[in-house]
Amino acid sequence: MIHTVKRTFAILFMAVFGSALLYNCEPEADSLGEQLFIDGAAEGNETSYPLIAYNVNNNDSIRSEASRLISQVTGTGSSSSLAVLGAFSEVQFGMQKASFLTQLRMSTDNFDFGKTPKVDSVVFVMKPFVSSATDSIVTRPLKEENILIGTENVAVSTEIKTYPTDFAFKYGKTKLGTGGSHTLLHINVDEITTFLDGNTEGFKYSNVAVSTGESLGSGILEGRVSAKTITKKSDNSTVFTSDPGLRIRLNKDFFQTKILDKNGKPELMDAANFTRYFKGIRLSVTDTDGYLLQMSPDNMEIIMYYTNEKNDNGTITRPQSTFKFSLAGNVGNARIGQYEYDRTGSAWENARNSINPTTGDKKLYLQGMGGPSVRVKIPEKTIEDLKTLYEKNKAAIVSAKIRIYTDEVAWKNSYKRIDNNFTLLPLTKDEKTNLEVPKDFLTDTSVGFNWIRSYDLDKNPSYYEFTVTKTVKDIVEKAADGTTKENKPLLLNMGSFILSGGTTRLGYRFTERAFATERGVFVGSDENDLKRRIQLKITYGTKK
Repeated sequence: MIHTVKRTFAILFMAVFGSALLYNCEPEADSLGEQLFIDGAAEGNETSYPLIAYNVNNNDSIRSEASRLISQVTGTGSSSSLAVLGAFSEVQFGMQKASFLTQLRMSTDNFDFGKTPKVDSVVFVMKPFVSSATDSIVTRPLKEENILIGTENVAVSTEIKTYPTDFAFKYGKTKLGTGGSHTLLHINVDEITTFLDGNTEGFKYSNVAVSTGESLGSGILEGRVSAKTITKKSDNSTVFTSDPGLRIRLNKDFFQTKILDKNGKPELMDAANFTRYFKGIRLSVTDTDGYLLQMSPDNMEIIMYYTNEKNDNGTITRPQSTFKFSLAGNVGNARIGQYEYDRTGSAWENARNSINPTTGDKKLYLQGMGGPSVRVKIPEKTIEDLKTLYEKNKAAIVSAKIRIYTDEVAWKNSYKRIDNNFTLLPLTKDEKTNLEVPKDFLTDTSVGFNWIRSYDLDKNPSYYEFTVTKTVKDIVEKAADGTTKENKPLLLNMGSFILSGGTTRLGYRFTERAFATERGVFVGSDENDLKRRIQLKITYGTKK
């Protein structure tokens, strides 16, 4: 259906003029046709064209090694990462469980633990993101007590504050009343007995299989985590402080045998030896339903408290010391997001068995972390129709957008609205593999255009629009040499582009897809729903 929009065409003209600046100062007015602007004799029109869109089954696998877990790069080149832990089950996509595998390193290679070192205790520390809102922090009354510091019994005050974990990094049944009482994550820490060889292809994908050895410990992550400060009453000096986090007590006998009994041995000499000796840990949950939690693996550490024998002028003492094992990525630790799925009885299980690349699928399924993608194609007939408008009717494309509506039934039961967390990339045939793969940004993304917007996320249904103006113009309108660009299929994925310095996209390969917990069901190429089917919205101008 075509709508005449004469009253707003002056605005469209300004949009065209502005886009000419955004598109690297191209001679936009020439490609539009100067006749549109002579004596203001122009008329604006809007029309919709159906698109062919169908699901892509990624076989529940994705590259999820350390480089794919990077979430942001600063202007100085340092990076931060996100990993996912937890489990979530729902009717559209089935059960999804996320575990995390990582190497660890000694904070100091070939460290001397002293004479007859003995482990007192070992804790694994995980610091989930917390809310810093003042009204959400609970401070318990000070606890007055005496504790042993070295050989001295010291009077101290202990302050404990609890912080709610940040809802923005959770996805699923995070509260009572959202389908169950799954507010807890039951976390296991296990020894890995398979060497995580980051240079081997098999250790780059989320469906990697590894062997585990001893169970090192377990804990429960509730809706809140604690921070503790212990202060001497005599002089108010700080004895101990910890950031908000979960502390899981680990098997001290394991670390006695694995670490302290190897004091001075080759196994602890350097990182190369150590990562082949103590191959790493696996974090997992026992739950099969609950929620998925995004967390920073760079904030994790293992702290070992130990004593050793000291001889001070004939007096034998055993002072306590601490030693840390780093799980950070910037020291070279291999790490992998490990994901598993059970699609039994889910809507996606049925949809993936009937994918139609010829005319498209009625419902489209998008999910991060190795779940399905969507491929979009502008029909050749649509391109020919637009070329006819351009060549014969002297029409000029002012705006082109792909509009995709959320599925009303599935969206009603959605647990979280998706706020522009997508990527859209053109596909190019690889000469070696003959497969269509992404090799560059969409032109509209490259030039810095505001290429994606969401509408009515508080309503049902809502919709998203992806700007493809420059992309479509390059296909339809001839360049100075008389050529046009190829009509390439487009790949739509969950997970936005990674930014460098907060503003610049790092590259088309670098996205949040490996740790994007969101998912959604959308209306596809449904001939029975012409209003909400996925469509190409074209605004063009013609001479009166």
